[in-house]
Amino acid sequence: MEANMNLLHDVGIQTTHWLQQRFQGSQDWFLFISYAADLRNAFFVLFPIWFHFSEAVGIRLIWVAVIGDWLNLVFKWILFGERPYWWVLDTDYYGNSSAPEIQQFPLTCETGPGSPSGHAMGAAGVYYVMVTALLSAAGGEKQSRTLGYWVLWTVLWIGFWAVQVCVCMSRVFIAAHFPHQVIAGVFSGMAVAKTFQHIRCIYHASFHRYLGITIFLFSFTLGFYLLLWTFGVDLLWTLEKAQKWCSNPEWVHIDTTPFASLLRNLGILFGLGLALNSHLYQESSRLKQGQQLPFFRVGCIAASLLILHVFDAFKPPSHVQLLFYALSFCKSAAVPLATVGLIPYCLSQLLATQHKKAA
Repeated sequence: MEANMNLLHDVGIQTTHWLQQRFQGSQDWFLFISYAADLRNAFFVLFPIWFHFSEAVGIRLIWVAVIGDWLNLVFKWILFGERPYWWVLDTDYYGNSSAPEIQQFPLTCETGPGSPSGHAMGAAGVYYVMVTALLSAAGGEKQSRTLGYWVLWTVLWIGFWAVQVCVCMSRVFIAAHFPHQVIAGVFSGMAVAKTFQHIRCIYHASFHRYLGITIFLFSFTLGFYLLLWTFGVDLLWTLEKAQKWCSNPEWVHIDTTPFASLLRNLGILFGLGLALNSHLYQESSRLKQGQQLPFFRVGCIAASLLILHVFDAFKPPSHVQLLFYALSFCKSAAVPLATVGLIPYCLSQLLATQHKKAA
């Protein structure tokens, strides 16, 4: 088994080396793709846009991203996947012969296990939600679909797979993942998104259900970690690898650790449940019924993107881990609270006041 994995890893290292040699001048493009594929952009950019155009799609996008990333964490802890940037320096596979030279970048030194790829899994899940939502809006009845629909279908799915190829190449290029890890991530993400197409209860879930699911996900993860720890399995073994083999210590960030991503995602889910069941959301839903919806939606999107961009500039202090995790949870919870509750409420109140003055 180990020999087979070493052979698979060697193929991955050779692929990374070839990509870095072949596309040497494209490193800025690959770094941008890795940055854009981060789930943080799904929460801070894509979610506000989709929620204000279609609340159901926005809600599904959050559930797919959060549950998909939680499953990704569990899979990583089970599969113990290596990462190219440390494996090539840590392995004795090459013996006396020289190992291929692999370049590292500012986004290379992630601290969690590598399989499956979280970026590939997140991008596949989120973009699958968006593509299927657009096709559903344009489709109508299956029997009445026109040529224009099938042209759109072709364009969107070509675009979807183009994005997935770019994300996969990016992660392999920067030596953050092996090829088999990104392929597994893509199909896992699509499976999660496909599953949530058939789950209807998420659109009308109460706050208690959101709270219960948040507590369950955290408790299961912590319990799984402690269970394996009692059997002598250190699930944070990858942090030591990253700190040892990353060429620049400043590239090792605490926000890439498994618990950091877990609390970020749980904060998003908790905040969404709180926002959807809040007085602010219910009141803004009532008030916006009398508004010009296209204008109101565009206003909510613009205000959300601006405020969340400013909000994202806040970086929790990382010198105390527990404080960092707590502030990350609160920061993430504030994203849907602002997008779903506060901003639509304030905008609807402002427009209602202006209408009263005009009358």
